[in-house]
Amino acid sequence: MLRFTKIVSKRDAIFFMLFLLTIGPSLFGQSDLEGYLKFAAENNPGLRAKFNDYLAAMEKVPQVGALPDPTVAFGYFIQPVETRVGPQEWRFNLAQSFPWFGLLGAKEDVATELANAKYEDFENTKANLFFEVKTAYYNYYFIEKAIEITEENMEILNIFKRLSLVKIEAGNASVVDELRVELELNDLENQLALFRDTKYVLQVKFNNLLNTDEQAPITVPATLWQDELPEGQLNILDEIYASNHQLKAIEHRLNAFVNQEEVATKEGLPKFNIGLSYTIVGENDMSTAVDNGNDAFVFPSVGISIPLYRKKYKAMVKEAEYLQEGEILRREDKKNDLTTIYENTSKDFNDGDRRIALNKKQSEIAKKVLDILITSYSTDAKDFEEVLRIERQLLKYELSYQRALADKNAAVAFIYYLLGN
Repeated sequence: MLRFTKIVSKRDAIFFMLFLLTIGPSLFGQSDLEGYLKFAAENNPGLRAKFNDYLAAMEKVPQVGALPDPTVAFGYFIQPVETRVGPQEWRFNLAQSFPWFGLLGAKEDVATELANAKYEDFENTKANLFFEVKTAYYNYYFIEKAIEITEENMEILNIFKRLSLVKIEAGNASVVDELRVELELNDLENQLALFRDTKYVLQVKFNNLLNTDEQAPITVPATLWQDELPEGQLNILDEIYASNHQLKAIEHRLNAFVNQEEVATKEGLPKFNIGLSYTIVGENDMSTAVDNGNDAFVFPSVGISIPLYRKKYKAMVKEAEYLQEGEILRREDKKNDLTTIYENTSKDFNDGDRRIALNKKQSEIAKKVLDILITSYSTDAKDFEEVLRIERQLLKYELSYQRALADKNAAVAFIYYLLGN
């Protein structure tokens, strides 16, 4: 009986220490997580690739806003053309084309909006990376707690086993009691092995998100804090519509296609050409003109390109209109998806909140029942099977409590991702 008194006292001491540790380390744990998020943002290769996509898209703006390259032509007269002032021997032509007014600016607007859409894709990838890091962190916390709780329960079962052996030797219990404990221990050993394998997998996943050494240790708090939904927002769903990066990217693409329609319209307007001509003239020995042998320079020569084939330009305008309509429909579809996802995540958050309260309450009740059953078994060797059953339930409630903490925080993290944070 004295042994069981020590067991219960040890368990209570462990829970008391865990309670004390929640006062400070929760903030410490959050600080660690913030550090991991910062490290991931700086080192994750997928995120850096997205940012390079944005930078590359920005380089498109000066390309489309530049004038067409000038054309230079050189001509040599195989048979010089005789003129009053001498034979024409060589000719150089330089021409520059100018599009309709505002066309280049409209093209720049298209490229800028598409680049802004790429930036929103980058921001969405960053928000998703933060969500994945947070979720991996919470799952790693849970698996560490699962290992700790399972090892603690195995230690208690081993003490039960030693007590049953003492009672069997005294003739106050059946050998079946020992065998039942063996069954429970075997199940827990198998579960513990799975937890440890899972811990390694989660460690690798977490460190890969940070693009660091797979074996790097992960610091988690003794007890996970509880995140809550953002405050000060009357309607989170409206905030999601306003700040979600996927919706913002769609808006930028829509603006790009509006400008693309303007580009298509102006592409169908005339273009202007300005050029100069320089002709090298040889001397005419028979000419007495004062400008004999002087080169001929003509500037400017002005031309206009008239787009006569209208079918192509009408198709370009129609293409832009279809693309606009597609983005409008895509925006509506994305809003519907976000509404469904938000409501489902909100349900997960509320479920996590309920499970935290339920499993905490159930654990407290199970501990009291277990104490009573332990005392009963110590005095008359009865209800040993019930002792094991309640111990099993207590293990389940303790694990479910930790799982609920991780799930609730993961739900909050996903809502922050939907908000673009």
